[in-house]
Amino acid sequence: MPDAADRTETAFAPAFRGVVTTGVYCRTSCISRRPLPENVRCFASASEARSAGFRACRRCRPDDPDFARRNADLVAEACRLIDAGDSSPTVAALAHALGVSEGHFHRLFRAYTGMTPRAYMQEKRAALVREGLRPGKSITATFYDAGYGSSGRFYAVSNRALGMAPADYRAGGARETLRFALGMTSLGSILVASSRNGVVSILMGDDPEALLRDLQDRFPRAVLIGGDQHYEHVVALVVGMLEAPGLGLDLPLDLRGTAFQRRVWMALREVPPGETISYDELARRLGNAKSAKAVASACASNPLAIAIPCHRVVKSDGSAFGYTWGLDRKDELRRREFAQKTA
Repeated sequence: MPDAADRTETAFAPAFRGVVTTGVYCRTSCISRRPLPENVRCFASASEARSAGFRACRRCRPDDPDFARRNADLVAEACRLIDAGDSSPTVAALAHALGVSEGHFHRLFRAYTGMTPRAYMQEKRAALVREGLRPGKSITATFYDAGYGSSGRFYAVSNRALGMAPADYRAGGARETLRFALGMTSLGSILVASSRNGVVSILMGDDPEALLRDLQDRFPRAVLIGGDQHYEHVVALVVGMLEAPGLGLDLPLDLRGTAFQRRVWMALREVPPGETISYDELARRLGNAKSAKAVASACASNPLAIAIPCHRVVKSDGSAFGYTWGLDRKDELRRREFAQKTA
């Protein structure tokens, strides 16, 4: 049975933050420079922040409920313009089309999506590449269809987006090599796997053999090699983050997913340890308040437990909902983060 502190943390997904050094309160999605954690006070409502003596920010206008919706609509329109076009528009052209300054648009887009407009355009192209690399279609035709003007630029970007050479991706990753290792934690077994670009999977469960089968199912044509002593250090870092979630993970990640999934995962990494966010709020930050179900699906597809903290996402009422690696683990991870934050 959770204690009072646990119940408070579960039900509280702060929407506003007050900065004690300025006396100003903002929305958590405000595009202003993020304050130091020790100077922040969290509030569930604007009225609660005002009662505590804070005044409204003039940039995000937290006392104007329509302002946030207009900003979210503006970002959503920018995403539609990018998705609908055959080529990638410049940031200046998008800002002009939306009637705002380039700097303001850049900051606003990043605040709501977790990535810059340029990064979002690159994700769109990466999705086109993944879709285009199917049997019967040449790689040359794919890079032209994805909007790349030269093969050099295509290979430079696609290798990062796919995690391997385009020819290997089209062959189902047949020549890709993944290193992996199993470990034990206070929450059960853990499996960590890495490509040459970074950690590609962090899986948790009760049965080590089931985790290995899961990895094989995710990468059916890859060559799996057991990690050596050096790789055991990578696993130790992941285990350390699980035991003390507030430490973070200082390892490169190899994120593989659709453009939307990657947007969700990157936005999740912006949620601080010890805090939670609802599926609805996460959808609003991504510029589409109606995409909560798609956000939940992206969270369920997360292959990197802990490193992509989908355990920090809750329902609108603050209750836990769904977790690939078990609700008990989700509750325990959040309990540890909250305890560490308030210690």
